[in-house]
Amino acid sequence: MKILLTGANGYIGMRILPQLLDMGHDVVCAVRDQNRLSIDKETREKVEIIEIDFLDEIPKNPIPKDIEAAYYLIHSMTSSISDFDEKEAKAAKKFNELVSKTQLKQVIYLSGIVNDEQLSKHLSSRKNVEDILYQGEFSLTVLRAGIIVGSGSSSFEIIRDLCEKLPLMITPKWVLTKTQPIAIRDVIAFLSGVLGNKDTYNQSFDIGGPDVLTYKEMLHKYAKVRGFKNYIFTVPVMTPKLSSYWLYFVTSTSYKLAVNLVDSMKMEVIAKDNKLQQLLNIKTHSYEQAIDLAFKKIEQNQVISSWKDSIASGQVKKNLEKYIQVPKYGVLKDVQTLKIEDSEKTLENIWRIGGETGWYYGSWLWKIRGYLDKLNGGPGLRRGRTNPDRIFPGDALDFWRVLLADKKAKRLLLFAEMRLPGEAWLEFKIDDNNVLHQTATFRPKGLKGRLYWYSVLPFHFFIFNGMIKNIAQA
Repeated sequence: MKILLTGANGYIGMRILPQLLDMGHDVVCAVRDQNRLSIDKETREKVEIIEIDFLDEIPKNPIPKDIEAAYYLIHSMTSSISDFDEKEAKAAKKFNELVSKTQLKQVIYLSGIVNDEQLSKHLSSRKNVEDILYQGEFSLTVLRAGIIVGSGSSSFEIIRDLCEKLPLMITPKWVLTKTQPIAIRDVIAFLSGVLGNKDTYNQSFDIGGPDVLTYKEMLHKYAKVRGFKNYIFTVPVMTPKLSSYWLYFVTSTSYKLAVNLVDSMKMEVIAKDNKLQQLLNIKTHSYEQAIDLAFKKIEQNQVISSWKDSIASGQVKKNLEKYIQVPKYGVLKDVQTLKIEDSEKTLENIWRIGGETGWYYGSWLWKIRGYLDKLNGGPGLRRGRTNPDRIFPGDALDFWRVLLADKKAKRLLLFAEMRLPGEAWLEFKIDDNNVLHQTATFRPKGLKGRLYWYSVLPFHFFIFNGMIKNIAQA
């Protein structure tokens, strides 16, 4: 079967893609920018990739006419606070329009559980998208999920940050709200199980794990699985805005996502029934099993995707390709070169930069810079990196975005997503003479940009000089 996978580079899209390929399907990956589709060369050769932004005017429809099924995994919650619902509705209408000229028979949409009369803006938007898709010229299957727990999921990473960083927590009263978490592998099982299943056409199903828990119970159970105790006290005075700031500064979430999550956490999200589970004969995992499975993936360095790699988590909204050509004029540079003995070892060190490894020199200065960036509304160092030794173009790397990662050419190019009065690139390259070139390029915006560069120049002297030496020797 030929399948259109929208949101192919998102958290769920990256998880369902290998499953569809293993099932023998032909997959067309729809992405806004193919330069940031984080898949290896072998997988890339197995799929067809089309670039399409469902929020833009599209003069020529790139969607193949012979697709038979599609996964609709598009959402805008991480990109906006005020108008993400309008963007989601617009994208759904454009999708209906574009696929009307194809052989599409079934669309599978992953939505949120909507069984509360007073819906949050996030869940209301998901329900509205569902209604729009039902108007399409195809059979629709809707899966409504609550909290998704898995390595790299936003929910799991937030819970992980809260528990690992704060053994004693003063929390808002929404931690007493009940929800029904579901393991990511169960979500994938449901998504793949309904494909081509006519018993699921034009129906909506709630999916959830076996446990109904409050957020407070989820935090306690996480601590239990990890082998420690945590203490949680709730207070009624923490406003939604204060709660959003609390999540933003303590966890790895972005502020926009924190606002939308807090808005949704006030609503109970519990599945009405488990009829789809019975229909597909799927036995779901408990919440504690989901956490345990997530850590096994983390410990084995097998995290396939992370919400933090989303383009909306940083400052570059799309079209990474336009930043790949580093400007030569009107820029300020710090250039370091060093003769190295072992190019392969040095290259491995470069490929491990950031995240838990750090930046090889002046770690405390990098942490201060990250904290200041977060105070200013930037990503700071909260995103880390998805995998400790593998990098793909489009990946988030602390407060950088990977533009180019070519091991064969021995070159790594990063673009800064921190808040800056200008644009910044950081490049590592090993030439044929075993010389490591490390180049920081800054294109200032006006006088403010130049003042910024010269104010941090003394720090650059020590940091960049120390960094290149330690990369070569680590």
